[in-house]
Amino acid sequence: MNLPFDEMIKQITDFMKTEAKTETVMGEPFELGAFKCVPVIKVGMGFGSGGGEGAEAKDNKGQGMGAGAEMGIEPIGFLVTKGDEIQFLEAGQAHGLSAAVEKLPGMIERIYENRNREEFAPA
Repeated sequence: MNLPFDEMIKQITDFMKTEAKTETVMGEPFELGAFKCVPVIKVGMGFGSGGGEGAEAKDNKGQGMGAGAEMGIEPIGFLVTKGDEIQFLEAGQAHGLSAAVEKLPGMIERIYENRNREEFAPA
């Protein structure tokens, strides 16, 4: 395989751009009643490359090339908005994603309470 170095780096970076998206890791933003929830991730990347040239014996032609990349993606939480209010719900090790899930029933309850107030409020 005789892939030019520039093309190999382009293929690696294109792959990383495709995969390093919130939608790939946690899904699309979603709405829950009056609340809009946007997943947030943290991305770290590293690259390495090498090359070579030369020959040890008359009949040997020396060449070499290599490249590699590393990518770490971690979900860190959700931005939750309602009207002008915004809150970040952390999904770290200390609280876990369960902290965000634990708050959902309270949010749903508030939605229904507000809806009931609006339905039964005097006109």
